[in-house]
Amino acid sequence: MTQPMKKSAYKSQRKAEQERLEKQRKLMRKLIWATGIIVVLGIVAALIFTPKSDPTAFEYDKLPVLGQTDAPVKIVEFGDYKCPSCQYFSQQIKPQLEKEYIDTGKVSFYFMNFPFIGEDSQTAALAAQSVFHQNNEAFWKYYDLLYKNQQDERTVWATEDFLVKLAKDNSLPIDFDKLQSDISKATYEDEVNSDASTARSAKIQSTPTLFINGKEFKGEFSDYPSIKKAIDEALAAGTTK
Repeated sequence: MTQPMKKSAYKSQRKAEQERLEKQRKLMRKLIWATGIIVVLGIVAALIFTPKSDPTAFEYDKLPVLGQTDAPVKIVEFGDYKCPSCQYFSQQIKPQLEKEYIDTGKVSFYFMNFPFIGEDSQTAALAAQSVFHQNNEAFWKYYDLLYKNQQDERTVWATEDFLVKLAKDNSLPIDFDKLQSDISKATYEDEVNSDASTARSAKIQSTPTLFINGKEFKGEFSDYPSIKKAIDEALAAGTTK
């Protein structure tokens, strides 16, 4: 028959058990803290050492350009001539960029095609590329005319006849027969498609999308103060891609 434990022995055993449990709790707390620190350090290391995506490299010398080609900051716009947001950008934001940055030699502005709204988005892009290859300055006048005369995006309005007539009515200094031929023969289809492929590779989701010295501008295209801030930061950094 088991003898009952003496009170003093019970207290001693109870104390020893409590001390053992307390040591276990302290050990667990240390393990939890150590694990937490390791996790935090891992996150920090990942943020520090994970390679950042390189800026997109553009072949600027092959694109329509507005401003001085040796400007320290280069902006590329991806646009669709049927896009209402692009129309807003061309009429409300671009003039501010011209006055403050392009005309002062701080920024050169480039355009690339991302025709995705309708079948005549492609037709308009082909026409604009034809104008560009004839006369870079005429391209920018045509760029403005296309947006000024933009119609409902749900309709097919940028037809070959419309696009040639638009150039003629505004006396662009180009060969109109060549323009018509370039549109009908899709002379610059490879260039337009290459622009669109670049847009898709850069995971562009909408137009207009801007790249400032190769880095996508993540703000709103209509927010001029934010664009201005990004340009000023690029000017301060002094790096062009």
